[in-house]
Amino acid sequence: MSAEATNPEAHPEARPELRRRGRTRLDLRRLGRAALLGPTSRDRLPDAIGHVAEAHRAHHPDADLSILRRAYLLAETSHRGQMRKSGEPYITHPLAVTLILAELGAETTTLTASLLHDTVEDTDVTLDQVRTEFGDEVCFIVDGVTKVEKIDYGAAAEPETFRKMLVATGNDVRVMSIKLADRLHNMRTLGVMRPEKQARIAKVTRDVLIPLAERLGVQALKTELEDLVFAILHPEEYESTRALIAGERDPLPAIADSVRAVLRDAGIAAEVQVRPRHFVSVHRIARTRGELRGSDFGRILVLVGENADCYGVLGELHTCFTPVISEFKDFIATPKFNLYQSLHTAVATPEGYVAEVIVRTRQMHRVAEAGVVALGNPYATATADTAATATADTAATATADTAATATADAATDPDEERVDPTRPGWLSRLLDWQQSAPDPDTFWTVLRAELAQDREITVFRDDGSATGTISLPAGASCIDAAYAQHGEAAHGCIGARVNGRLTSLSSPLSDGDTVQLLLAQDASSGPAAEWLDHARTPAARIAISSWLESHPDRAMAPTSAARAPLSVVGARGGGANAVADLPGASVRLAGCCTPVPPDAVAGFLVRGGAVTVHRIHCAAVAQMRAVGRTSVAVHWRATADCRVTLLAESFGRPHLLADLTEAIAREGVEVVSATVEPPVEQRVRHTYTLQLPDAAGLPALMRAMRDVPGVYDVRRA
Repeated sequence: MSAEATNPEAHPEARPELRRRGRTRLDLRRLGRAALLGPTSRDRLPDAIGHVAEAHRAHHPDADLSILRRAYLLAETSHRGQMRKSGEPYITHPLAVTLILAELGAETTTLTASLLHDTVEDTDVTLDQVRTEFGDEVCFIVDGVTKVEKIDYGAAAEPETFRKMLVATGNDVRVMSIKLADRLHNMRTLGVMRPEKQARIAKVTRDVLIPLAERLGVQALKTELEDLVFAILHPEEYESTRALIAGERDPLPAIADSVRAVLRDAGIAAEVQVRPRHFVSVHRIARTRGELRGSDFGRILVLVGENADCYGVLGELHTCFTPVISEFKDFIATPKFNLYQSLHTAVATPEGYVAEVIVRTRQMHRVAEAGVVALGNPYATATADTAATATADTAATATADTAATATADAATDPDEERVDPTRPGWLSRLLDWQQSAPDPDTFWTVLRAELAQDREITVFRDDGSATGTISLPAGASCIDAAYAQHGEAAHGCIGARVNGRLTSLSSPLSDGDTVQLLLAQDASSGPAAEWLDHARTPAARIAISSWLESHPDRAMAPTSAARAPLSVVGARGGGANAVADLPGASVRLAGCCTPVPPDAVAGFLVRGGAVTVHRIHCAAVAQMRAVGRTSVAVHWRATADCRVTLLAESFGRPHLLADLTEAIAREGVEVVSATVEPPVEQRVRHTYTLQLPDAAGLPALMRAMRDVPGVYDVRRA
């Protein structure tokens, strides 16, 4: 996996200066010598992984390091004689990858697999040997990060390797953690490769690995990968950004001192840090704002002990400084889809600086930096690895129930496929649609498009028998929700209710919407070609495209004939029991809103001296007032009869018109006129103008019409 690696000193421009403070830098030549010399004693860890053990013990003081010793010895022995292109012994690469993960707090199993991650791919070690020596978990992870053979897949080797890793990640998220650390070390040491190869690797990192790091919440890896890619793909912009940072006059340390004083006076125990922005972040702000302020080069981070302290800090800051309300975001109450939690705000100081402030607990900070790596071993049983389990429970409160269920399932039935409690909606969607991707090129193209969606929404489904949630990318439509919930059965979807209101399938969804999807009873129905214009998820687009390809006659035919303009018959004739306070004026009930007693109404004088009556909330009321129509007071007569126009939406089926007419007649209502439009996508619209003996009976009439089988909506015109 590290064939492209090289000496980091060869190309300093590929090493941004904004490294995270406190991160250990490796001396590869010293490590290489230590790796070749091996341990000085059988009873101690080899000198070459002493720094890994130290970083690991900082997060897991009681960890058993003996398995790391055995893994290192197998890796060093199997890689002995192999050299990196920069001249260091090959073992320095798995050591560096393992150190990256150890600093993030990865547990022992992840580090063991990291040390061995290239052995099966690049040496004679087999998966069976790894399983025998280190168990099924380590073997599964090592297999997940092992590339497929180019001799078998040719040009499709890279997309098929990623497909394999993503499927493995669906069962064990630690697979992708190792891949991200592996890519980070290779990007750090990419300097002596040919420029075109550097660019190719950087583009794949930008399009696939960085979005995956963001979605898994591993910000510590994501930000450094962004800077390394920035330096390779945009060297001129990188240099100008570096010059901006070098010439900054940073007011943030003084602002941080003021924040410390405020919190100290308030009795809130907190750690206040200045967090420099990485290169890409500064570049983005410069493009957005133009001229940068001194406080734009970093942010103030406040770390506290408890969730409640976060809001206490926020209150003090907003009291003692001037808050910029538009910059406030509460990611504690509503965490991001990648487990991120913090309070974000910005405050203005008396000197005129505006400083962004992030407030979080120390545990939130660990999760914000390390993401899923901070969850420890999500598959640990209740009796094993207690510390890691406690960490996972604290770090992912929202997934605690799922984790408990998955743990229980794994304990009771070890042969069942594991369900990762950290698997978010985007990963589940990705694993679903990749099975339908017809070829590696389609998979690779769609994967990049899917990962480019950087926000998620959650909608609630309500199908009458169950209520649950569906995770979708921002901008998704009802079509995407249909395929996410029903799979290929969504081919027969003919409409949806969003928050109780009937809407078209093309309607975009917002976070928190409730969606009820309406399916046709005709199994032969299929999607329209226009659906592709509104589908955002790969699963929906692949399913629709496959159906259209298998039904070319349906794909070429017009699938949604234009509706004829809705004609309301009889509603404009006579004022029924409406009376205008204008002697001699004729009264007409408006066809656009068909008011009935006891609706609040408004009257307007129109041509010919007639008064037209609208419901008070009708859109035409505002238009009448805007054009200066004379307003006339209107009231209802004491008589209760009225005329109203109703629209009924239904599935197409035989005898539907007869059944609806019978239901209307049973309510004692006269049908003045009825119009039935031709079916469109198995939906039929009926328009009825009805004479009611009593306006109070209108709700009962509408309920009776809705009770007719196949009718899913009845409403006033």
